[in-house]
Amino acid sequence: PELTLGTGPHTDPTSLTILHQDQVGGLQVFADEKWHSVAHIPGAFVVNIGDTFMALTNGIYKSCLHRAVVNTETVRKSLAFFLCPKLERPVTPAAGLVNAANSRKYPDFTWAALLEFTQNHYRADMKTLVAFSKWVQEQESNNKLIP
Repeated sequence: PELTLGTGPHTDPTSLTILHQDQVGGLQVFADEKWHSVAHIPGAFVVNIGDTFMALTNGIYKSCLHRAVVNTETVRKSLAFFLCPKLERPVTPAAGLVNAANSRKYPDFTWAALLEFTQNHYRADMKTLVAFSKWVQEQESNNKLIP
């Protein structure tokens, strides 16, 4: 454990992350302006909403800001499953989620574009989707094709 690094605060770019954590724990979520440890419940999974799901719901559901902390006494093991759209599938909210009271918050994009952005241009954090939206608009204004 003393050689292991945790992860800093971030949201996942995925749609959903399904996590199985062991009894050691270490996952923390940020809510009500403070960090909360997520208790291990035997046989339970933790499901985090990611940036892609937030875009699909036009911001109705928010990405989960979280981090992983290290236990210096005991090894921590967790297993994560990341659910994402097909690479070239357009990510766009359903028409019923965009209206006069809830204007469009994010541009259409593909998972391939968001993946490229988070792997090559921007470390995932709590503002990933905002930064990505600006990047998409810059790419479009420069007439660059987005994967």
